Amino acid sequence: SGIPTERLADGPPAGSPPAFKPHPIQGWTPDFIPKVLDDAPDQLNDELVPIPAASAIATAKALAAKEGLLTGISGGGTMWAALETAKTAPEGSVILAMLPDTGERYLSTPLFADIEADMNEEELEIATSTPSFQLVPGKEPVLAA
Repeated sequence: SGIPTERLADGPPAGSPPAFKPHPIQGWTPDFIPKVLDDAPDQLNDELVPIPAASAIATAKALAAKEGLLTGISGGGTMWAALETAKTAPEGSVILAMLPDTGERYLSTPLFADIEADMNEEELEIATSTPSFQLVPGKEPVLAA
């Protein structure tokens, strides 16, 4: 927003900048710039990328479905920003996106609300496709070496 965050003497924000709005990305601050970012040298902060909530959720779901990475909405938002950054980065650039959260705590939230608790036929077929390792509901696990 270009408006510096007003801070108390010991560092916490004294109030919210007018440009911030509530969002569904758990773990991200909805109403202030963290002091660690304010204090960072200018060369560490090239730009702030606004993250559309729907894109963060969709990317978190895609990470789980396509890459096997179970992360929260903030992880989805972080990866979305990295992917958007990659679109305009010079060839040979290295982009680091840290996804420090696990999605386990979000399984009962709107993030995964459209995923059924029980396996469907296709998922059961996949679960039984490896004879030496099977976790099939209602049956003893097969954990053979």
